[in-house]
Amino acid sequence: MNIEELREYCLSKKGTDEAFPFDEVTLVFKVMGKMFALTSLDKDFSVNLKCDPETAIALREEYSTVIAGYHMSKKHWNTIYIDGSIPQNLIMQWIDDSYNLVVKSLTKKVQQELNQ
Repeated sequence: MNIEELREYCLSKKGTDEAFPFDEVTLVFKVMGKMFALTSLDKDFSVNLKCDPETAIALREEYSTVIAGYHMSKKHWNTIYIDGSIPQNLIMQWIDDSYNLVVKSLTKKVQQELNQ
């Protein structure tokens, strides 16, 4: 997976947009205004994804390229360094999980808007 594939996959999710809210090198993907993924355009290729707290710990223990979220809540976010050691389909699954966690946290009204 490269940055363009990551970008295309994130933007294929319903209700998703992209922005640079922090600086000109941190690309953020949001669903209905809530962040579910971010990546830096000027450092080693990685992506920060929201994660269930128990799963987050398990992934960090299983994969050396998964660490506690850089500059994020260590409980709810992981940073995944994308170097080819983790299959692309697994990274895509983790993106799906992050997206779904954020969608579940949206108000019922916003979820209804998303599903229209």
